Amino acid sequence: QVQLVESGGGVVQPGGSQRLSCAASGLPERYYAIGWFRQVPGMEREGVSCISGSDGSTYYADSVKGRFTISRDSVNNTVYLQMNRLDSEDTAVYYCAAGHQGPYWLCKYTDYVDYWGHGAQVTVSS
Repeated sequence: QVQLVESGGGVVQPGGSQRLSCAASGLPERYYAIGWFRQVPGMEREGVSCISGSDGSTYYADSVKGRFTISRDSVNNTVYLQMNRLDSEDTAVYYCAAGHQGPYWLCKYTDYVDYWGHGAQVTVSS
């Protein structure tokens, strides 16, 4: 059984930092790409950042480039999203996802997501 378990959500002040973790287990292939998506009420879920399971290549949405960093601990099957310089527009439910396409395709098209986590709320507020 595949499980993607997010942790690290919460409330953070504008300009602050937060790190999300996604612990993956049961993936049928070792080289699945894993990524982070976010969603606010009334909007479509958007890909924020994704990372390859084979060569470490990454994708970032323009809105987070230079502020967010994705990394992968292959030994512990955990993917991290370090979020810096957060602002109110980053407030959303963040979902971990896995798919067998590369990080660009996984992040750009939710149809390529094979597995979803349950989500973690991140609220940026003073």
